[in-house]
Amino acid sequence: MANTKSALKAIRQSERHRMHNKYYAKTTRNAIRDLRNTTDKKAAEENAPKVYAMIDKLAKIGVIHKNKAANLKSGLAVYINKLA
Repeated sequence: MANTKSALKAIRQSERHRMHNKYYAKTTRNAIRDLRNTTDKKAAEENAPKVYAMIDKLAKIGVIHKNKAANLKSGLAVYINKLA
């Protein structure tokens, strides 16, 4: 267990940051899942920019790596282009 005030504060902060990151990561994963489950191309194209923005924000704040963000967006674009 931490034995200094600064270490205790760091533990509190890291827990707060972890919960914040977890919330946004889960929200984005749900949005990606919903987009991948869409079978209507028009609806998918309308929702894609919102999901892309969520992915970009995760990369910007450091929750996911920028290359992972690029791979996710690329995969979604491929999926949308394959829809009839």
